[in-house]
Amino acid sequence: MTPSTPDPKANQLLASLPADEWRRWQGHLEPVDMPLGQVLYESGGTLKHVFFPTSAIVSLLYVMENGASAEIAVVGFEGMVGISLFMGGGSTPSRAVVQSAGQGFRLSAHMIKDEFNHSQPVMHLLLRYTQALITQMAQTAVCNRHHSLDQQLCRWLLLSLDRLNGNELVVTQELIANMLGVRREGVTESALKLQQAGLIRYSRGHITVIDRPGLEKRTCECYAVVKTEYDRLLPKSIAR
Repeated sequence: MTPSTPDPKANQLLASLPADEWRRWQGHLEPVDMPLGQVLYESGGTLKHVFFPTSAIVSLLYVMENGASAEIAVVGFEGMVGISLFMGGGSTPSRAVVQSAGQGFRLSAHMIKDEFNHSQPVMHLLLRYTQALITQMAQTAVCNRHHSLDQQLCRWLLLSLDRLNGNELVVTQELIANMLGVRREGVTESALKLQQAGLIRYSRGHITVIDRPGLEKRTCECYAVVKTEYDRLLPKSIAR
C-alpha cells in the first residue's frame, strides 16, 4: 500500500476475517475514494460491488416516487454496503450515498457471492452483520414515528460518530434534513438547542460533539437498542 492507500483492516469486518479467508480476499480488495455525495448504487440498480468503508460514512436511503427520501440506516467502518448481493438479490429498493467523505475498499459481486456460498466463517460473519443492520433499520423506522426531532438528531449524531474516528462530522443541516426526512428549519432549531445545551458546536457544515455523555442522556432508547445489538452480534474486535 502507498501512504495514501487506506489499511483494509481499518474496516472492522475485514479485520475480523479468519487468516485463510483474509489471504483469499487480500488480492481482490480494491481501494476507492468515497467523496461526499457519491451514489454507490441507485434504487433498483444492479449491484456490481460491495463496499467496505474505512473512513467514510454511507447512508442507505429509501426514495419515494416524488423524490423525497429518508435514511433507513448508516454504515461506516464497522460494516459494509451491498448486503443484497449475498442475500439472494442483485438489486435493492434503497439508494446508497456517501454522507461523510473518506475512503474504503470494494469487492466484486462475484467474489462476495462465492465467498458467502463456500466459506462458513464468511457466511456466519455476514449474516450476523446483516441482522445487526436490520435491527438498525427497524429501530430507525420506530424512532422516526414515535420520537421527537431532537431525539432523532441525537440518535443520528451518535450512530454517525460510532462509525468514525473522532468527534467531528462534516455535514450540512440540509443533508441531515434529507436523511431524517424533515424540513431543514426543524433541524436548525434542534441543532441550536443542542448547541445551547453545550452538547455540540456547529459551524459552517462542521458539527463537533463536545459532550457525548450528555448527548446519550438526551437521546431516546433507540440508540442503545442498536448499539447493544451490534455489540452482541459482531466480534468483540469490531464492537465499539
